[in-house]
Formats: sequence, structure tokens, C-alpha cells
Amino acid sequence: MSPSYTAVAARKTLHRPDAPPAPEPAKTQKVSWTPGVRGYVQRAFDADSATIGVGPVEMQRRLKAVITQAAEAGQLQTIDWTTYPLPQNLIKAEREALALSSAQNARIANLNASTSYLSSGANIPERSVKRKNEDLETTDAEEDAITPPWKKHNTNKGSMEDRMTGKSKKQDKKQKKNEAFRATGLGTNAAVLEKRKQRFGYVSPEPSPHPSSRNDSPERTGSLVGTCQTVEKSYFRLNAPPAPETVRPLPVLEKALNHIRSKWKNEHNYNYACDQLKSMRQDLTVQHIQNELTVKVYESHARIALEMKDLGEYNQCQTQLRALYKLSIPGRSEEFTAYRILYTVYTCNRTDMNDLLADLTLGDKQKPAVQHALRVRSALASGNYHKFFRLYLDAPFMGAYLLDMVVERERIAAMASICKAYKPDVTLRFIAQELAFFGDVDVPDPDAGLRQCLEFLCQHGGEPFVERKEDGEIRFHTGKAIAVFEAQRAAAFRSVDIKGQI
Repeated sequence: MSPSYTAVAARKTLHRPDAPPAPEPAKTQKVSWTPGVRGYVQRAFDADSATIGVGPVEMQRRLKAVITQAAEAGQLQTIDWTTYPLPQNLIKAEREALALSSAQNARIANLNASTSYLSSGANIPERSVKRKNEDLETTDAEEDAITPPWKKHNTNKGSMEDRMTGKSKKQDKKQKKNEAFRATGLGTNAAVLEKRKQRFGYVSPEPSPHPSSRNDSPERTGSLVGTCQTVEKSYFRLNAPPAPETVRPLPVLEKALNHIRSKWKNEHNYNYACDQLKSMRQDLTVQHIQNELTVKVYESHARIALEMKDLGEYNQCQTQLRALYKLSIPGRSEEFTAYRILYTVYTCNRTDMNDLLADLTLGDKQKPAVQHALRVRSALASGNYHKFFRLYLDAPFMGAYLLDMVVERERIAAMASICKAYKPDVTLRFIAQELAFFGDVDVPDPDAGLRQCLEFLCQHGGEPFVERKEDGEIRFHTGKAIAVFEAQRAAAFRSVDIKGQI
């Protein structure tokens, strides 16, 4: 009886049987590049050979393919590599050929589609050639029936002469209407204008009896010339065109400006000066006068309004001066450009500031007053309160009047920064010097400066944090006042409301 298993020879050792020997790898023959190939590769990587639209990765891939193909074909020695196209040129040529082939295929496809459509004969209307033959001519009714409705208005049924000259029935009617209008005697421009004047009740002004009083200077573009000889005249808002006898001419306005300036220096009456200057501005506006006198009037009014902190009138004058300076009329453009930068700093209007900085020329930026205003803007933008207060004490022209409107909130913001940076306390003298309470840093006035600084701190909630030491030195607890001045800073920069802002 045969066993139910297969006999297997038992292993007596742990040694594995020898595996068949692995085939030896084929020895690759090293390809040596000729000097021509090396020069070709160097020219391909040269910066002068770069082509727009062909990246370095794509160029290297094509260069490798070209050399590999030549090596496999055994043509490394036979190809003239000095004249062989570079990989960039090959890629560009292939793209152009592909684009041309695509365009040709599109034309062939369109042509085949048109041919198949015509061969199918699907609803193609037959159009017969219309000949000049009496037997084939159609009547008007038949032609109207054949012509589509959207082409009937273009049908010209005039004579051959009208079609050659380009005339139509509509033009003939218009010409006949004009001839009939001229026949009535109202065809001329003067007659039409006279009829309109009578209809609207317009009375033509009589010629001026004093022709020498008319100003024919190039800055005059209006027809109104004032005849009023009064130097002082109050301001009234106009509801209708003014009469010439209520408007002062240019010579009288020059006298009026000198009179207002002298009276302002002596009496310092702002209500009177503002009223007289606004009246002068009105007389200049209704006569369309834009010259050096106009600039002087607006500059004088702007300075007086700035001194009295009337930002509404100041901003109106500043806006007009900007337009007058663009007309190349001489004036104090450096001074008022600096004022405009500081005014925009006060309003915290970033859009206006960007527009203003974009309008500044290289010559404007070289002027000292403009440079000072730009440094003020830079100091506030970077939060450098120390630099700002040094610039505040050295403002040119009347820039200090504008900075006076900024300094209060900037002192609050500086105190918020000092409370964070200096803990637990600082001396009152240090705060007074940092916040420019001393007019002269070299020779300070301790009593006045310290009193003003202490009053400022008490007004903004810092009184509980002021302590007088035993030696008489006054110190301020900055660590405890952080929350107070942070809230004060947020309230100071919340909004800027200016009456009359343009």
C-alpha cells in the first residue's frame, strides 16, 4: 500500500543552496563630448541666448534630448554644432509651426462645414439676378412685396442724379424748410438772437462811458467791470448778478487790501477784517480776476484766519490758493504748501495726504518749510513723539498755529507711550521736557513749565497718580495710569470735526 505523503529528504544543515549567479550588468561605454558639443552647450546656457517664453527647465530638457539623439545616432562627430540651432530656437520654431498648423486645420474645418451645409440644400433661398430688361422689371407693388420690411426704409427711389449726388427726400424737405425760414427774414444769427432776447426780456447793456476803466489784462475773462470807488464795503451773499456800481475795480481793491492790513495790525479786529476780506474775494470772483492781487488777498485772509484758529475760512482760502498756484501765479507757495501738509496731519485724512504727497515735485521737497512739514508727518506716522515735539518748537512761518491744534492730542498719545515704557514712575520734569512744556530747552522755566505740565495731567485724569516726595520732587506713577491715558488717546483720535472743510 502506497504512503499518503511524499517523502522529502531532510535538511541536515542551515546553509542555503547556492543561488544562480546574477548576470553581469552591461558595461556602458562612456560618451566623450567633442569640443563642438561643449561649445554648443556653452552657447545654450549663455545669457545672451535666452528667449522670452522659454524657461531654463524647458531649455535644458530639450538640450539633453538633442545631444542624446545625436549620440544614439552616432552623429556627435558629424554634426556642425557651430551652426546647429540652439534649443531655444528649436522650441520657438516648433511652437510657431504648431500655431500655423492649428490655424490651417481650423480653416479646413470651417470650409468642410460650409461645404456640407451647402450640399445638404437645407432651406437656402434662391436669389435671382435682377437684369435691366423691360420684360423682367417688376412694379412698385411687387417690389414692395419682395423687399423685406427691414430694408424698405433704405430703398432710394429717386432719380439717377439724386443717387449719384447723395441726396434724399429727407434732405430735400430740410432744405426747403430752411429756405422758407430764411424767407421770413429770421434766418440770420443776429435776427434769431434778437428774437430770443426779446422773448426772455433781456436788455442789452449800453457801452461804458469810461472805456479806460475796463481791464483788458490776460487774467480777466469776464465782462463785468466794477465802478464802485468805496474802499470799505461789507460782505453780502449774492442772490443775483451784481450791478457794476456795487463792485470795486482792480485799483480800488489794491487800496482796500492795504487799508485792511494796516487796520488789522493796529486794531486786531477779526470780525471786521474777515468781513472786508470776504467782500474783496467776492468782488474778485464776480469780475473773474486771477492775478497777483488775488493771491495776496487769499494769503492775507488765510494767515489772519489761521492766527484766530478759524479753520473754516482758512481751508477755503487754502483751497483757492492751491488752484491759483497751479496757474503759475506768483505767491508764497512754499509757505502754504507746508501749511497744507500740517493741516492734513491735523485732519488725519490719509487719502488727502497721499494725494498731496503725490503732487509734490522734487523742487517742492527741497524747500525748508516743506521739509519741516514732511518731517512732522514722518515723526507722527512712526510714533516718534520725541522728534515731533522738537519740531514743534522749531516750526517756520506760522506753522506753530497749526501744530497748536495737534499738540494736545499728541501729548495724550505720548503719555500713553510713556506710561508703558517707563515704570513704575517718572519725574514731572522729565514729562515736561519730553512734551515740550518748556519753550526753550536750554534755558527752561521750571515754574511755568512744571505748572503747565501738572495742569495738563490733572485735566486728563492723571491727578490721582501725582505724588510729591519728601525731598520735594514731584513724581508721576506711570504704571498705574496706563488705562487712563489709553482711553484718553482713543477718544482724542476718534473724530476730527472741522467747520467749512472742503
